[in-house]
Amino acid sequence: MNSHDSTTPVGGPDLAAFASLLADGTRAGFCLALLDGRAWTAGELARHVGVAASTATGHLNLLVEGGLLAQERQGRHRYVRLADADTAELIEKLASMAPRRTDPPRSLPAVNRGRALARARTCYDHLAGALGVAITDAMSEQGLLDWARGPMLTGDGAAWLAALGIVLPSGTRRPPVRSCLDWTERRPHLAGAVGAALCRHAFDAGWIARIGTQRAVVLTGAGERVLADRLGLSGDRFRTGSSGGPRP
Repeated sequence: MNSHDSTTPVGGPDLAAFASLLADGTRAGFCLALLDGRAWTAGELARHVGVAASTATGHLNLLVEGGLLAQERQGRHRYVRLADADTAELIEKLASMAPRRTDPPRSLPAVNRGRALARARTCYDHLAGALGVAITDAMSEQGLLDWARGPMLTGDGAAWLAALGIVLPSGTRRPPVRSCLDWTERRPHLAGAVGAALCRHAFDAGWIARIGTQRAVVLTGAGERVLADRLGLSGDRFRTGSSGGPRP
């Protein structure tokens, strides 16, 4: 009698083993934190999710071995980051499908952080939250993105980027445009090389700025003017207000 379980494909991908990497609250918390696109140390991640450093190390080893994280060493320090943009988009999409936590935030700062993240944040190297989705919608309405055949950047979209001084990297295998399902808005925001270039330019040009050390970003006065002039968007709904400090 064949001892192999007939329901398990021979030589196929071990999806269950891969899924188990995120079936732990600590490891999932690490991956969500790393969506900010930066490299973290084990100690920083341990403090972020509230576990011992030794516990964090064991979980990080599993995530690195499983291919979700990449690591680099500088002297005695080990830094980890999400393996690549595809991994980040996978984490964001899974987060959008996950049930919402039923326990409410226990403090006003926690409520404010949640609101700031929902309003505008980075998802690895592109913009997300209400701001990211609104920009994607406006670009689509103005014919800069074509969803019928892609999504893809149109000729008008390429000219729009050039007028803003945004140059797409050459020689990359990354798709120009990707759709990433936003975990707070439950609708797509712009990812891929175009999304990354737009986000990077927004930081460099001072249109957005980080709120402290978290993923949340604030739209600046210069950013509001660009949204209004280039996309016809009002910046009122993206202002930080009382939940994240004064607007730059």
